Amino acid sequence: MVYPLKFKSIYKDKIWGGDKIKKLLNKNYGDLPNCGETWELSTVSGDISVVSNGLWRGQDLKSLLAQQGASILGVKLYEKFGTDFPLLIKFIDANQDLSIQVHPDDALAKKRNEGSGKTEMWYVLQADEQAFLITGFNQPMSREVYLEKLKSGNLMEVLNKEQVAKGDVFFLPAGRIHTIGKGLLIAEIQQTSDITYRIHDFNRRDDQGNKRALHLEESLDAIDFTYKSNYKTKYDQGLNKRVQLVVCPYFVTNKLNLTDKKIFSAPRVAGFKIYICIEGSAKIVDGDQETLLVKGETVLIPAILSTYEIKADTEAVLLETYIV
Repeated sequence: MVYPLKFKSIYKDKIWGGDKIKKLLNKNYGDLPNCGETWELSTVSGDISVVSNGLWRGQDLKSLLAQQGASILGVKLYEKFGTDFPLLIKFIDANQDLSIQVHPDDALAKKRNEGSGKTEMWYVLQADEQAFLITGFNQPMSREVYLEKLKSGNLMEVLNKEQVAKGDVFFLPAGRIHTIGKGLLIAEIQQTSDITYRIHDFNRRDDQGNKRALHLEESLDAIDFTYKSNYKTKYDQGLNKRVQLVVCPYFVTNKLNLTDKKIFSAPRVAGFKIYICIEGSAKIVDGDQETLLVKGETVLIPAILSTYEIKADTEAVLLETYIV
């Protein structure tokens, strides 16, 4: 019997990580000194999610897709992606600034035999006072000017720095230079890819005293030098609505802000759906089957389940993601 699937979190020790994943998302990552990421849904090699509920508890997602792929992904998506789940869901806790970086698009990743590219989005879950992130350039940019600023150590002068607050949304297509500043807890939805080209790392050293590798040549062909006047996503903050945040070829993400007793019907989409609970708690109800989703949890709704409802007994905020 196919049912809503939860997974064990995969915890990542990062030199820049903190403790908000434990304190604010109620996740127990044991003895990790600096938990910077938790991967909630993944088939990245070496980090494959394992089911934590129901009949398939203990089975990894990749092998489950080999058995039930069409039922879980939907027929068309299974034909396209097979046992490689197309999205990667993360929480990120930045206790220090992350490196300035960029990700390749599909064409460049394929050319370099690196799998798929990496387009992603961020939803800010919590922000310390004065917390910022960097996305794109703050002025029209050329390859030549970029290289001059990089070589002179003045790259920060031409990067777009954004003060951020809880609820802010940023869409980052592959090729957009970016970083997450310290003091931010973020939900990230992205293509399944773990390719990062590090451009600048603030002369940081790892726990062995070594500087982390940079990827200056690799990144140069990946960067999109296009300038935008506004990088932040504007959206309606209304209650009890399915509010669209991001629409791109790789995923659609909506925000569901539920108040007491509000019910949402399943979206009319042929494939799977993902729900990330970022506030409160909600229930996924399919006939007589109920799946509770609390803050910090992610659930994968198989494509074959198309008539479920989403209910909140109190208040809840969910991110809803699917592919069209």
